[in-house]
Amino acid sequence: MASQSPNLECRMYEARYPEVDTAVMIQVKNIADMGAYVSLLEYNNVEGMILFSELSRRRIRSVSSLIKVGRIEPVMVLRVDKDKGYIDLSKRRVSEEDIAACEERYNKSKLVHSIMRHVAETVGVDLEHLYANIGWPLYRKYGHAFEAFKVVVTDPDSVLGSLTREVKEVGPDGCEVTKATPAVSEEVKEALIRNIKRRMTPQPSKIRADIEMRSLQLDGVLHIKDAMRKAEAVGNDECPVKIKLVAPPLYVLTTQTLDKEQGLAILNKAIEACSAAIEKKKGKLIVKEPPRVVSEREDKLLAEHMAMLDRENEEVSGDDDSEEEEDTGMGDIDLENGESGITMVFGIRIRERN
Repeated sequence: MASQSPNLECRMYEARYPEVDTAVMIQVKNIADMGAYVSLLEYNNVEGMILFSELSRRRIRSVSSLIKVGRIEPVMVLRVDKDKGYIDLSKRRVSEEDIAACEERYNKSKLVHSIMRHVAETVGVDLEHLYANIGWPLYRKYGHAFEAFKVVVTDPDSVLGSLTREVKEVGPDGCEVTKATPAVSEEVKEALIRNIKRRMTPQPSKIRADIEMRSLQLDGVLHIKDAMRKAEAVGNDECPVKIKLVAPPLYVLTTQTLDKEQGLAILNKAIEACSAAIEKKKGKLIVKEPPRVVSEREDKLLAEHMAMLDRENEEVSGDDDSEEEEDTGMGDIDLENGESGITMVFGIRIRERN
């Protein structure tokens, strides 16, 4: 008999409903005659409603321009009837500050929820049970479980080791007693640490700048190479600088670092050092693209482009073939057959005629 699958549906926070005058993230599900029905994403998709009068402070000319099915956005909680499960919401009363704070909280909560859900599915426990023993206690202690998970990356025992849950047992005297036991089993702990480290370990940012560098001096190549060395010397162990030729006169400077701001600053200094070195030798440097963080896709496209240029440089041109033919010399001349034949002159076949 197959074991029952764990329940993987649960709200993100301990409270079943949001507080009044707080911003929440919703997704529009349906637009009716009086307003829009939405799901509160942080509260296990409990239903709420936005009346048309709460869509905008201005006169509504087109409802579709203000709200669309499927859209995800922050709104303000106006009323909560916990007995009936009614939640009234407003789009027009949420401020820019509320929107920014709500989006930041939701993005953190969504990551925590994704990790918790994956662990619950992996170890085969209900998601709400996992939240009750781990997630919500961490929300209470750290303000947000996301902050606790960041600590778990480097020091898991300091966070997870302090979590306990109360278990009622019958003592030797027959009386029921309450004991505090670890809230996290070894299996859950290992799965949680593994998922947190995989999802939350900081990844180095890839930073790149594109420049053009020219030198018309007789030994300009040497001047350019010296300028490149000056640029790379600016880097350090935490933020190494590399400069590569794409195709004359285009060069790229790159670095990888966990500190994005430091990486941008060092790459700017590398460009300054490179520019000073080449201009000292009467050369010129132009910044085509200033230092910026690039995506994996941009990095891959650059690598593919450089690889294509390398292949083109390695291809043998038509001139090489003609040189090989010239090495054959004058060829053989058939002196006995004077009527017609084939003569090789400088490696080229010529058909003779009578």
